[in-house]
Formats: sequence, C-alpha cells, structure tokens
Amino acid sequence: MAAKKSHIDQRILEANIDKNLIVLLTGNGKGKSSSALGMVCRSLGYNKKIAIVKFLKGLQETGEDAFLAQQPNIQTVFMKTGFTWDTQDKAYDTKMAIETWDAAKKFLSDDSIDLVVLDELTYMLNYRYLDEPAILDTLNNRPQTQHVIITGRAASKGLIDIADTVSDIKDTKHAFRANIKAQQGVDF
Repeated sequence: MAAKKSHIDQRILEANIDKNLIVLLTGNGKGKSSSALGMVCRSLGYNKKIAIVKFLKGLQETGEDAFLAQQPNIQTVFMKTGFTWDTQDKAYDTKMAIETWDAAKKFLSDDSIDLVVLDELTYMLNYRYLDEPAILDTLNNRPQTQHVIITGRAASKGLIDIADTVSDIKDTKHAFRANIKAQQGVDF
C-alpha cells in the first residue's frame, strides 16, 4: 500500500493541467444520461451554472426533470419530438434537431455557463440530422472555462477524438430484455 500511495501521489502531482473538459459517455449500456446527471448534481454542489439540452427524450417525463426544474442554476431545452422513431418524419425530426442545436449553441457560447450537457447528441449525428463538422467546431470554440458532457450510443470518431474522457458503457444484462417494464425512480 505504501508503494501504491506513492505512485498515486506522484500521478496527482503530474496532473497539473487545468482546462475545460469534454466528457463523452457512449456505448449500449444503461446509465449514460444518469452519469451525466450525477455530474450535474456535483456541479450544483459547487453552485455552478448548468445547461441541459436533451435530444430524443423531450416528451418523456422523468423524475430528474421534475427535480432539476426546481434548481435555479439550471436551464433546460428539450427537443420537441420525443423519440425520433415515434414520429417517423425525418424532415420534421431534422428541423427539431436543428432548432434544439441552435439553443445548445447559445449555451456553448455563454461564458456564464459552467457545464453543458448534450444528452443523446450522438443520435443526431448518426441520423445525419445535424452537421458534425459544425458541431465539432462549436465544441472546440466554447468558453475556456466551460465543461461539456455528451451522451448517446455509437459516438462518432470525431466526438471520440475531441473528448478528453470517453467512457464506453457496456450492456451485460438489462431487465427490459426479461420483459420487465421501465420503473419509476430507477429508469425514468
């Protein structure tokens, strides 16, 4: 343990760069958005200003949305379509994605916002609703003090390349595959 402590202490000393981060949470496992919201709670504990932009899940009522709506340091924007597979209207979904991204761009240029969550952004790139080079440019040119968390399955190489931290959440087992419905307070 003494050797381990010495190694860890040395690594902590070497980690001396202070910068804005992009955290990418991807993969097929459950918990990407939940992890992002855990970081939101952490930021709230330090009185940080937060913006949450939800692509896909805009019509789904969740416990976290009800709780976070009561927090004065949080601004939210939800894509008005809900799950894109429900609408079956690519033109409308694309229009709503662009409208939602326009709101996200405002947050990503506002230096008073400390943390921006782009929940399920990866789908907007995979479905080609949004222009990836423009998104990468916006992310790379955000305020120097602003952190970003991006969630969603099948993250693009471009997002992976610009991220500082990438977690690939693995799906080992899921209750839904055993026909267990989503549970209030756990799944939504």
